[in-house]
Amino acid sequence: MWDFFETVRHRHSIRKYQTDMPVETEKLHAILEMACAAPSAGDLQSYRIIIVRDLAERQALVHAAHQQTFIAEAPVCLVFCADPARSATAFSERGEKLYALQDATIAAAYAQLAIVAAGMGSTWVGYFEEDQVSAALRLEAGLIPVALLSLGYPAELPESSSRRRLHEVVDWR
Repeated sequence: MWDFFETVRHRHSIRKYQTDMPVETEKLHAILEMACAAPSAGDLQSYRIIIVRDLAERQALVHAAHQQTFIAEAPVCLVFCADPARSATAFSERGEKLYALQDATIAAAYAQLAIVAAGMGSTWVGYFEEDQVSAALRLEAGLIPVALLSLGYPAELPESSSRRRLHEVVDWR
């Protein structure tokens, strides 16, 4: 098992998956537990995670995500949805407009790192039409899809991408 720093360093966007290797239910459960362990405003966990294994639904997500075909090629897609009404119960408008979105994205980030720790890969997809995702998955009214994570066993390991240098993004005060 990798330590945290190795896990972060080995996270890459994976867009080619081994089609003959399904994601084990136990590993998926462990990944979801880590997503739910993420911090959230007031511990409300103002989000919902939709597990999409059905090929037809994944293909509908491809359409909603501007033909990003790897979504259907991966055996699983996790759809992270903000639940603004849940956050608004404790935090009013700020909870509705900001905290629910933060809760969902933090949970997705934890899931993405857990996927790497479980020996798999993923890609975070944020470029999609919310209304099409909602319709394809028949989401409850009020849930807002904010991130899709395609996941599975990588069929390739891409080169590391360059990152801005620390002094370019950090302002020491």
